[in-house]
Amino acid sequence: MNPLNPMNLERLLLERELHQVLIGYALLCDGRDWPSMGKVFSDDASASYGGHALPDCAAILAMLRNNLGGCGPTQHLLGNLQVWVEGEQVTSRIEVRASHRGAGDKQDQTYDCMGHYHDRWTRTAQGWRIAHRAMTVALEFGSRKVLGPER
Repeated sequence: MNPLNPMNLERLLLERELHQVLIGYALLCDGRDWPSMGKVFSDDASASYGGHALPDCAAILAMLRNNLGGCGPTQHLLGNLQVWVEGEQVTSRIEVRASHRGAGDKQDQTYDCMGHYHDRWTRTAQGWRIAHRAMTVALEFGSRKVLGPER
């Protein structure tokens, strides 16, 4: 892959495949489809969400379940995907707006955060997967109290 020619067909197909995995992550979160984690993250993935280190997939899944499992409806919107290819290393950045509504007695409360995901990718037998994710939160409003584990 020639990183100096960003408009070749191979590059466009790569960006499309990465974008589909990223959409899969948003749908996984909003649908609480925890078994689909393997379609997004590599088996040895790690992450940092807002500065909180998550050393493996089990920790990533636990964080998602602890924050979204007891939350009401959510919507993770992604946009402005950028992809960089340097030799065999593929990285990306995509902007995120995650909207959350509370459940039960918190259903009238909301929490929104905006920022970006910076991902390092790995090619697996099943396709591209996120090897490491760093989420940077740029703006928050509402109450984090709407987040929580399934009851």
